[in-house]
Amino acid sequence: MNVAVSPNNNTVARKPKNRAWERFKANRMAFISMFILIGLVLVAVLAPWIAPHDPAEQDLLNKLKPPSADHWFGTDDLGRDLLTRVMYGARVSLAVAIFSVIFNLLIGITVGSLAGYYGGKTDSILMRFVDIMLAFPQFFLLITVVTLLRPNLFNIIVVFVLFGWMGKSRLLRGQILSLKNREFVDAARTIGMSDFRIIFRHILPNAIAPVIISATLQMGSMILTESSLSFLGLGIQPPQASWGNLLQSAQSLTIMTKAPWVPFIPGFMIFLTIMCFNFIGDGLRNAFDSK
Repeated sequence: MNVAVSPNNNTVARKPKNRAWERFKANRMAFISMFILIGLVLVAVLAPWIAPHDPAEQDLLNKLKPPSADHWFGTDDLGRDLLTRVMYGARVSLAVAIFSVIFNLLIGITVGSLAGYYGGKTDSILMRFVDIMLAFPQFFLLITVVTLLRPNLFNIIVVFVLFGWMGKSRLLRGQILSLKNREFVDAARTIGMSDFRIIFRHILPNAIAPVIISATLQMGSMILTESSLSFLGLGIQPPQASWGNLLQSAQSLTIMTKAPWVPFIPGFMIFLTIMCFNFIGDGLRNAFDSK
């Protein structure tokens, strides 16, 4: 005789978000990278309180000193503490990446949702505008606009927002096109839900995962682009520190040969942060993709 066994009360079906978190934790590099990035963000936020020196304080008697107990990362060509300037540089580089991507997401999600859901003329107009924006060489356009504007943190974030949202809008549009005629969307229309509620409560949660992954990977690209602009002298201007202008100020042959730690440390921080974002992006892709 077959006896139906009821499931144990302690056994609870795992929700999709719990399964995604478990898959993410299983990716060891992504999980470690997440904690490294959390540490970098905390250091950047707390830099004014935990930095051992003033970032603009010069000590010409201690120029290009190697790492020591007083200066853990050594000093630069003006005798400034390199550890302190790397901490303050993290504030700039991470702020550019995080805030630029947040606003890119807001614009990309709005444009992609409208184009994908309504289709027709709305889709044509919005996507042709996206195509025009994508046709411009992005980096040279960034250089041109930053040259015309005053190169500071706010203007750099504005430029990155203006020219960084198009890929997300196209990606989200494709996702919404594949979902807007599904049964659960038709059911929501049948009971009289507004278009806004259908898009943002029913369609978007099922379409957002690839966009989040793309945004995570873009953060590394933003840091590299900001560092490139600062290295060219078009980004954050001294005495304010960013990882890019720390590299720019260390490009003389004398510094590279006599004090290699000066260019190596900010370069390594850029490398480490970009790799962490890339590993997290890979981990999120595996977490959201059940296959």
